[in-house]
Amino acid sequence: MIRLRQGLGRGLRTGVQYVTSAALGPYQTAVVRIGFAATWLVFLLRELPHRHELYGPEGPWSWGMAEQIIADNKAFTALMWADSTLWFELVYLLAIVSSVLLLIGWRTRTTSVLFMIGVLSLLNRSVFMGDGGDNVIHLMAMYLVLTRCGQVWSLDARRVRAAGGAVAAVVRDRVGPALWTVLGVALAVATFMGVMSWGWVLIFWTLLLVHALWWAVCRYADGEPRLLMNVLTNLVHNAGLLVIMVEVCFVYATAGWYKVQGSRWQDGTAIYYPLHLDYFTPWPELSALLASSGTMVMVVTYGTVIVQVAFPFTLFNRRVKNVLLALMIVEHASIAVLLGLPFFSMAMIAADAVFLPTVFLVWLGGRAGRVRDRVLPPGKAVQQRREPVDGPVRSWGEQREHPSARTERDRSERVEPERVESERVESERVESE
Repeated sequence: MIRLRQGLGRGLRTGVQYVTSAALGPYQTAVVRIGFAATWLVFLLRELPHRHELYGPEGPWSWGMAEQIIADNKAFTALMWADSTLWFELVYLLAIVSSVLLLIGWRTRTTSVLFMIGVLSLLNRSVFMGDGGDNVIHLMAMYLVLTRCGQVWSLDARRVRAAGGAVAAVVRDRVGPALWTVLGVALAVATFMGVMSWGWVLIFWTLLLVHALWWAVCRYADGEPRLLMNVLTNLVHNAGLLVIMVEVCFVYATAGWYKVQGSRWQDGTAIYYPLHLDYFTPWPELSALLASSGTMVMVVTYGTVIVQVAFPFTLFNRRVKNVLLALMIVEHASIAVLLGLPFFSMAMIAADAVFLPTVFLVWLGGRAGRVRDRVLPPGKAVQQRREPVDGPVRSWGEQREHPSARTERDRSERVEPERVESERVESERVESE
C-alpha cells in the first residue's frame, strides 16, 4: 500500500511537471493556427463580392431577426453595435487583416483575439450561413486565444530569436504595449457604451489585464514571479491544446455514431444520393463515374463510418492513429473535390493537423525552408532554427529528435576525432623532417 502511494505520488509529480514545464505541441499549434487563419482568409476573400448578402445589411437574415436571436443566446458580434454599412465594412476589413497577421504570426497574442472577434462577429450575425466548417472555425477561434501558437513558424519566433529570448523580447518591445493600450481604450469605450453583455466584457477585460500583468512581470520582476507566470501560461496553453484535441475527437465520434443510426448509412447508400444532387456535383462526370460502381459507393460509405467511429480509440496507438489520420485527410480532400465543399474540408484538415507527428512537421518545415532559400536571392534568406523558442521539440506523448539532426550530429561526432588525429599525425611528420 505504501509503495502504491509512493508510485502514485511520483506519477502525479511527473505529470504536473510535464504540463507546467513547457508549452507542449509547438508545431501542432502552429499548423492549426496557420490552417484556420488561411481557411478563414480564403473564405472572406472568396465571398468578398457577396459579403453584403451573407452578413451585411442586404442579407436575408435581417437586422431585427439577428437582434432577436442574439438577445436570446447572448452571442457576441460587433456587427450589432451599429446598423451602418461603413461599420460593416470596417468589421469585415478587421476580419481579413487579423487573418493575415495571424497567418504570418505577427503579435499572435493580440491578433488571435482580433481573429476571434472577426470570426464571432460575422458568424453570429447570420447563424444559418455556412456548410458546417464554419462551426469548427467558430470553436477553434476561441481555443487559439488560449494557446501559445506563435512559438514556431511565425514572425514572433523570429523576433524572440533576434532578441535572445522571450523575456528579452518583451523588455525591448515597444509595439506590443502601444497596441494593447489602443485596444484597452477601445474596450473601455465599448464597455461604457454598453454594447456587450457583461459576460463578454469580463472575458475581454480579463485577457487585457492578464497580458498587462505578463508584460509587467517580464519587465520589472524576476525570480519567483516570472517563474510563476511562465508556469501558468504553459498550463493554460496545454489545457487549450487538450481542449482542441478533445473537440476533434468529439466531432468525429458524434458524426460517426449518428451515421450508424441512419438507415442510408446502414444499407451503404448514403454517399450515392448526394452524388446525384446538382448542388453537390461540381464535376458531374466524376460524380457519375463514382456513383456507377455500387461496390465503391458501399466501401466509401462504410469506410467513412468505421474511420470516424474508430479514430478516438486509435490515439492509444501512434502508428494506427497516423494511418487513420492520413485516411481522414484524404477523405476531406475528396469531399472538397467531389461535393464542392472546399472550406469545410480545409477547416477539418486544419483541425486534424493537431494530431500530426512532430517528426513529420519538423521535416515539412525543413522542406519548406529549403524551398524558401531557393526562391529568395542569395544572401537574403534568413537561417532559422528548427526548434521552438521556448524549449525542445515536444509533443503529446513523445519527445524525439529529428532523424536529419541525429544523422548530422553523429556524422560530426565521427568526423571530428578523425580530423584531430590526422592533424596530429601530420604535425609529427613535419617535426621529424
